Amino acid sequence: MDMVLDAAVLAQAARILAVLGDAGLRVVTAESCTGGLVAGALTQHGGSSGMVEGGFVTYSNDMKMAVLGVPRVLLERHGAVSAEVA
Repeated sequence: MDMVLDAAVLAQAARILAVLGDAGLRVVTAESCTGGLVAGALTQHGGSSGMVEGGFVTYSNDMKMAVLGVPRVLLERHGAVSAEVA
């Protein structure tokens, strides 16, 4: 199935890749509610493998704790969708 993303999102992803490339940086994404769309937008562009290391989609709180090391106390106090957890 082909992913269809808004042109503005793809344009922003291209700008991010350009900044990363110019700075010699690479990125790893950690997503939840977006379900991998950020990584998907970045990797729609040719040459993105030079800047995108990989990504994680951790939808459940258990995965956030196990894979990303988010402390349980933050999830309990603030919820998964909060600045503190982000």
